[in-house]
Amino acid sequence: MIPKISFQDVSRSFELAGQKSFLALDKLSLDIEDGEFVTVVGPSGCGKSTAMNIAAGLITPSSGSVLVDGAEVTGPGPERGVIFQQYALFPWLTVRQNVEFGLQITGMPRAKRREIADRFIQLVGLGDFANSLPKTLSGGMKQRCAIARAYAVNPKILLMDEPFGALDALTRVQLQDQLLQTWSQERRTVMFITHDVDEAVYLASRVIVMASRPGRLHRIIPVDLPYPRTEEMRLSPEFAALRNEVWRSVYHPAEH
Repeated sequence: MIPKISFQDVSRSFELAGQKSFLALDKLSLDIEDGEFVTVVGPSGCGKSTAMNIAAGLITPSSGSVLVDGAEVTGPGPERGVIFQQYALFPWLTVRQNVEFGLQITGMPRAKRREIADRFIQLVGLGDFANSLPKTLSGGMKQRCAIARAYAVNPKILLMDEPFGALDALTRVQLQDQLLQTWSQERRTVMFITHDVDEAVYLASRVIVMASRPGRLHRIIPVDLPYPRTEEMRLSPEFAALRNEVWRSVYHPAEH
């Protein structure tokens, strides 16, 4: 079976002012299967965001290629939804209008796009706020709106770059559960970048550990915990053991 996303010997270097080029990503090869939820962790400068931006088609690799369903990525596409740490909502549009935006530019009739938008607004728990402007929402609610907007255009893949990184700990945990609930219903392929080891283990079926200088694949750690994930699971010895394994791989890579 063809992987949903396939990184094939992907490298990327950047030119630095007055210096030699900087190798951000070095020969990354990684397959992500259809419907899989993969998290990517590693120290700053390990190429996590660079890899995701290449998969999104926002930057091009210096060498190698990324394939989606066997076709090479040459730029952004509607089959790939991208969610960043910054919410990137239109402040003059309501929650519903923000979620409808991607559907509107495709020319979808108003009634149909409203139906789809309202479905995903309900799915992320913002049903009471469909007519609210972003300035009236908390950070967590803004990120839920961004997630609903990404889902509404029916992407096959969600690429998420530290989407909960700016949120407080409680909101972060709540949105992790919300995201998994949405994923379990929609079953899109997810590549989720995070600095939080607990978050990486809690969400994923596999944790991809990157190493830096240059950015490269270090380890792939399967998470053999059943879905749905629960609060009790966070406190289990099995979760603690996986968390510790990922932690050591990130912060003491020479030992592995």
